[in-house]
Amino acid sequence: MTITEPDILRSPNTVLANAVDSTLDVLRPRIFAEDPERIRFTVGTQINGHPHIGTHLVQSLAFLVAERARDDYGIDVDVEFYALDNAPAETVRDPESGHRYQRTYFHQLGPDAIGALVGEHYRPLFAELSQRTGVPYGLTTYTAQQNSPEFRAEFVRTLEYLDEIRYWLDPSAGSAHIRLPCPVCGWAEKNAERTRLLELDDSGALFESVCMHHGRYESDITPLGGGYLDLATLYRNVVKERSYRPDDTLRVMVKGGDWVFGCSLVDGAQTAIGPTTTAPARIFTPQILGSDGGKLSKSLLREAAEAGPAEGNPFGWFLDPSRWPGTPEDYVSTLTGLGELLLSDPRHFFRSYTTTEMERLIMSTRQPARNQSQAHGRPRNIQIYREYFDMIADGSKTVEVRVAYDSMKRIKAGDLLNFTCRELSCLTRVTRVGTYRTFKEMFGTESVKAVNPNATEAEQLKAIQSIFPPAKEALGVLTFELELVNENNK
Repeated sequence: MTITEPDILRSPNTVLANAVDSTLDVLRPRIFAEDPERIRFTVGTQINGHPHIGTHLVQSLAFLVAERARDDYGIDVDVEFYALDNAPAETVRDPESGHRYQRTYFHQLGPDAIGALVGEHYRPLFAELSQRTGVPYGLTTYTAQQNSPEFRAEFVRTLEYLDEIRYWLDPSAGSAHIRLPCPVCGWAEKNAERTRLLELDDSGALFESVCMHHGRYESDITPLGGGYLDLATLYRNVVKERSYRPDDTLRVMVKGGDWVFGCSLVDGAQTAIGPTTTAPARIFTPQILGSDGGKLSKSLLREAAEAGPAEGNPFGWFLDPSRWPGTPEDYVSTLTGLGELLLSDPRHFFRSYTTTEMERLIMSTRQPARNQSQAHGRPRNIQIYREYFDMIADGSKTVEVRVAYDSMKRIKAGDLLNFTCRELSCLTRVTRVGTYRTFKEMFGTESVKAVNPNATEAEQLKAIQSIFPPAKEALGVLTFELELVNENNK
């Protein structure tokens, strides 16, 4: 028997992990309810300096989750990356008023420098992840988002419910923290203590604010223009989630695990405003914790580094991945290997990891970068449901059928495919790849029993076409003939 249980990682049962067989099952209710033509996975990152390993983990998992959703559900996918250039680049205290002021990265650096920063720290990683998964992606900034008519119009609508939502947005003080930077210098009161709403009607909203350098000024926020709109984190997410317009796309927010707590407040504000038909789904990725249980953060790591070496402190590439002891391709290969491990079982995904454990897992899964034009030296993990997993594992199912997505077209004879189902895995080798125009044509060549020994051709054809509609079938059909592989004889 070639069923194996991973020995790299052991994870405890959790409430959610016990409810699903696959991590992606959490999207199934929304997919069945909405029947979308596309799933867009959205991930946002504050671009306040170098990203750390936790940021890269969330981003790489967005691509890997999208790849699996496409292959499992037969739906087009893409990844949308928001560079949050409204992160504070500098914070000072006004000696006269005592209020704190901040200036965003956008206002301090300007659009050209922001573009260069994104290009340096994120675009190469995203381009490599896109190539490996076949998942397209787009890059945009918060500045562009806040300037869109949809976002600004939805913000104006939320002002009608400001009294109902302000304690959801700021449970301590009930302040919405609507920051409207000075049009001359770009500084804004961090907590917006002296920002007042003067007028509100169907055409927009007029605010008054105070600059520590230029005194009082007004900002006219309309759907089509006006001042720069910088919202605090919770308020920004409320507006963003409500600003999507109904279409054939299911949007999925990919967030770090620390967002679980914040989203309860976002949902409270959404309920206070009223129902929306465009609310996105959410996936919370594993959170990386320090040895004291606190979330991995650049500020904490810098403090630890300044304090001197200590056992378990992840210096170097954990804080700055450019210091990874290997090539960039090697780094991306290791990230994807780690992501595949976390996605191999819901128990591995719906949990947190200390930096010490994460470092151990990263080094355990570290693999040299592979040449995409050659057969993969490392197995590719493919999640599959128990019914089909058992048939592959006992050797009765020897042909796997897939739609010809770009990622599937890269699989060649000789490649290793590791089929997984929760803690179980079954290693196989591809002995032959078949290419067909349609499923019906495929069944004219492939053995029906080899694809599924327990169903007739008509039953299989009906089942496959219910998963992959004509638009997916039009991409082409691939079959992979499999042989079981013993771990000792790869």
